[in-house]
Amino acid sequence: LVMTILIAGGFQGWRTIFNNFAVEIVNISGQQMGMLQSIREIPGLLALLVVYLLLLVKEHKLAALSIFVFGIGVCITGFLDSFGGVIVSILVMSFGFHYYETVNQSLTLQYFCKNKAPLVLAKLKSIGAITNIIIGGIVFVIASFLEYKEIFILLGIAVIAGAVWCYLQNP
Repeated sequence: LVMTILIAGGFQGWRTIFNNFAVEIVNISGQQMGMLQSIREIPGLLALLVVYLLLLVKEHKLAALSIFVFGIGVCITGFLDSFGGVIVSILVMSFGFHYYETVNQSLTLQYFCKNKAPLVLAKLKSIGAITNIIIGGIVFVIASFLEYKEIFILLGIAVIAGAVWCYLQNP
């Protein structure tokens, strides 16, 4: 539940302000934005490498570490205000996001029986949607008195702190 809130909230917060940040601060063109969206999917293609990481790290720990990496990517976005910098932050964030999503469903299916797993997955999706709405509202309010960098830092630190808490849990 906490990991779902962290990933949904962090991604929604990032997505809410990223396009404006990219245009206003980094001066990204439409073509560059298309390139960024393509680059963002590279970690998704490499998510099959999770299998090898599972040889080294327990699955629930890998999920928390993935969220941690995602949070770092969100946090550094505001500092890297060039096209190359945005590529780096998107890659870091996307590796965390895609690796988390790879193990998330697997963990849910392991922890719940066949009859309850679909209900749990549906509830988690609902909670993610509610989180998106809440975070969107929060970002809308704080955007009027905080800079992009500060918002990215706040979102990233919140995700990182939650990921550390999740890592220390033993489900």
